[in-house]
Amino acid sequence: MTGRVDSTDSLLRDVELEATAAAAAAPQLTDAVVEVALHRAAELLAAQADAVLATNAADVTAARGSLDAGALDRLRLDEGRVAGLVEQLRTLAELPPLEREIESWRLDNGLTVAARRIPIGVVGANFEARPGVALDVAGQLLKSLNACILRTGGAALGTVTLLVDEVLRPALADAGAPPEAVGLVREASRDGAVALVSLPRVIPLVILRGSGETTRSLARVAALEGVRVLAHAEGGGVLYVDSEADSAMTLRLIEASLDRLGVCNRLNLLLVHEDATEGLDGQLELLARLGITAYGTLRARRHAEGLLPLDVPLGHEWANDAERVASVTIDVVSELAEAVDIANTQVSGLAATVVTENADAAQRFLDAYRGTAAFWNAPTRFTDGFALTGAPETGINVDFAPGPRGPVTYRDLWLRQLRVVGDGSQRR
Repeated sequence: MTGRVDSTDSLLRDVELEATAAAAAAPQLTDAVVEVALHRAAELLAAQADAVLATNAADVTAARGSLDAGALDRLRLDEGRVAGLVEQLRTLAELPPLEREIESWRLDNGLTVAARRIPIGVVGANFEARPGVALDVAGQLLKSLNACILRTGGAALGTVTLLVDEVLRPALADAGAPPEAVGLVREASRDGAVALVSLPRVIPLVILRGSGETTRSLARVAALEGVRVLAHAEGGGVLYVDSEADSAMTLRLIEASLDRLGVCNRLNLLLVHEDATEGLDGQLELLARLGITAYGTLRARRHAEGLLPLDVPLGHEWANDAERVASVTIDVVSELAEAVDIANTQVSGLAATVVTENADAAQRFLDAYRGTAAFWNAPTRFTDGFALTGAPETGINVDFAPGPRGPVTYRDLWLRQLRVVGDGSQRR
């Protein structure tokens, strides 16, 4: 069977059964029921915080030596992160449900047409070994009245299993909804991910998150199997220092963009206008103080000592480089248009910041940049559903295609349906 060489028939049957049960549960989800369930999930998570932390600690211990520092940081939960997840569930519960009717109109022949948002049904989600994502994704899908089948990286399977079996499913049951609305692929190997993207009849759409190559390979399997994907494969923030940038602000933004290294919206590529290169020494001192290795292009190294030669493509995403995650690329450009061109063509298109005191220059950069989020004098770390929209996200879609793009939340997880009402007299 095409694309299923890594999956056993038994595993496919298991995932198909989970999805079939989820499909039966989906029609019983209502806005009122989901609101109660999300509140209850927050209560259960708070009550079981110690068990969650103990299970997560075991996952982290088992993963040491096989995951890099950035991946371990994503895997690890602590009291603050669990408390943040509790608050996110409560916040999501309180957010207004989707407005189902988009618009309506009446044709000359008497037909009434309404464009409506309807649930997708069952949506799969494959994500990195980051336990909190299970709650983010499941919460968003439930809020949009979709059922879901989750699959996480093997390192987080213990924690995610507990979150599904002891938090999400009991919360649904307590709210009067079928607990099967949240399913889980209980297979740590890649076979589980391949199975998830191989069942178009029961799982027509799969959200893909994680490292670039892993996600791209799963997207290829999905395409062969006829499964649509909403992929977040690549990231990496760009920061362009314009010729009229404030030097102190530039340093603040660089530091704010590197508070976490294993995330997609961190600073990845620093572009400096050739008329602002006098600030490079201070920027390199800051990076050294933060423990960040700076790699430079040939023209960047002409302006600053201490830059290591760049031995990867200009847009290489350091967050996915297990050996050199604490790294940044630096290049020098001759004009704003060149910076925009690099941001548009050499990196993923996730996010870019322009640092400048010149409003006209900022506007030209913002208007020309084609990525999902464009910033002026603000760090790309804010490219996040919760930070910008108040709702946790399922991921950040960077595709150049119609549909949800940028941080994807419950407000995006629907299909358009045209609902037409006549009186029996209409003919073409």
